Amino acid sequence: MRNDPSRRRFLVRAATLTGGLLLSDLQTRLLAQELSGLDVASAGAIGPMLDGVLKVAAAKTLKLDLHTHAQGADAVAKLIVEGSLRADVFIPVTSSPMFTVMHAGFAGTAFPIARTELVLVYSPKSRFASQFEAAANGKANWWEVLQQPGFRIGRGNPAADPGARAIIFAIMLAARKYNQANLVEKVLGTPLNQEQMVSNVQERLQSGELDASASYKIGIEHSHLPYIALPEDINLSRDDVHTRQPEISVTVGEHIFYPEPLIFYAAPLKNSANAAGAASFVQWLQGPEAQTLFRKHQFDLPGNAPALRA
Repeated sequence: MRNDPSRRRFLVRAATLTGGLLLSDLQTRLLAQELSGLDVASAGAIGPMLDGVLKVAAAKTLKLDLHTHAQGADAVAKLIVEGSLRADVFIPVTSSPMFTVMHAGFAGTAFPIARTELVLVYSPKSRFASQFEAAANGKANWWEVLQQPGFRIGRGNPAADPGARAIIFAIMLAARKYNQANLVEKVLGTPLNQEQMVSNVQERLQSGELDASASYKIGIEHSHLPYIALPEDINLSRDDVHTRQPEISVTVGEHIFYPEPLIFYAAPLKNSANAAGAASFVQWLQGPEAQTLFRKHQFDLPGNAPALRA
């Protein structure tokens, strides 16, 4: 039995397989040791990119291993300023959260790397779904659908998230464009309407618990929800969105917010533990490799948006 050829072949194959697994594990650990860690704090909207294609490309091109923290950009900025979140790079959407960090002395210059626009997403299980589909095809007015009795809209906290403010600004701009004097009150109530400020908005739309919400267009790739494209003078894609309507603002607590273009900015932070890596990553995000990845995943290029300086 000890000289059984089939047993010897089995043992050889098992040893080869085990050796291969050990070698693969060793290669993985050696590769991880070759990469330099980089902590990136960001808006939630760009989180999937940082954990996906940007992470892979940064590891290959820059030898950087991205570690991410993503949530509402205002909340992230507050954590950085308070010192409870240490990061090497900050990437918010809109300039306001970046200026919060810059004015506190944590960053000097921020560079535009991409932009997006606001769209109206709706639940395919909503009883208003057919009306939304008609509006998406130009056969109905979307702002009239939002005003129907029993309509359920979900949104985030405008004090912590530029995306939650964006829907308020979009409804304000629509009220002006379509001469709907009470549109904001009918659709949203107050800025801090607790009945509408809910968590897990995407899941609630998928289940039909909510009828509609607003989303950055880049989010459609992940949610696969049907949506209505909004006009350029409503979707917050234009650089002059504030100068064209300087009287529009939202007051949340002690803060007054104004409409801002949905531009993503990146800045290396001054207290970075990997200053060289942070600088190279921010520069790379502006270059052709990263910009091609942004375009492939529904982001628009930053265009002529200027850098932000403290």
